[in-house]
Amino acid sequence: MSERQSVRDRVVESGVIAVLRGIDEEQIVPVARAIHEGGVDALEITADGTRASEQIAAVDRELEDTGAIVGAGTVLDAPTAQSVIDAGAEFVVSPHTDVETVRLCNRQGVLSAPGVMTPTEAVTALEAGADVLKLFPASTVGPGHIGAIRGPLGDVDVIPTGGISPANVESYFDAGAVAVGAGSALVDYDAIADGDMDRVRETAAEFVETVESARDD
Repeated sequence: MSERQSVRDRVVESGVIAVLRGIDEEQIVPVARAIHEGGVDALEITADGTRASEQIAAVDRELEDTGAIVGAGTVLDAPTAQSVIDAGAEFVVSPHTDVETVRLCNRQGVLSAPGVMTPTEAVTALEAGADVLKLFPASTVGPGHIGAIRGPLGDVDVIPTGGISPANVESYFDAGAVAVGAGSALVDYDAIADGDMDRVRETAAEFVETVESARDD
């Protein structure tokens, strides 16, 4: 089994990717650890921060051998992808489909999840070698759009992101999502501001419980 396939399987098994955006460098490791302890294995650190690669490297180092999967999000181009891969990212997520980024990930043996909205974008991503498709922003189209994409394309892996909450997560899994990406519904930014890692852990655990219940139904 390739490393990309292994990461894909681990993400699907986890069922949820925590999207960590705009977290201070001093807090990223304790926040990532708390969310992982809450039951979230896949941690996506967004690359729109000024020191994203350093944050990815720090989290990867601190959570080594814990089962955590550390990746990068909001990767807009191939040079950024190379930077986060060099820092240790095991998967690369983009809000759009950039063919060069997908191809770079393939060459580096790293899972890629480009953002798509239309069948045309989905086909472009898959032809470039995408491992999974990120449906983004999912909130603008809803769960039914997963079937609209998978219908003509077959059994492709779709991970909806954007507006995912405990109230709607079950509907996305019912529609065929293999996992979901979640930001503020999972990452408790108020607790982070207060430095309350116990509450960060509890919020993550509650979201994981909702995901597990949704997948069992």
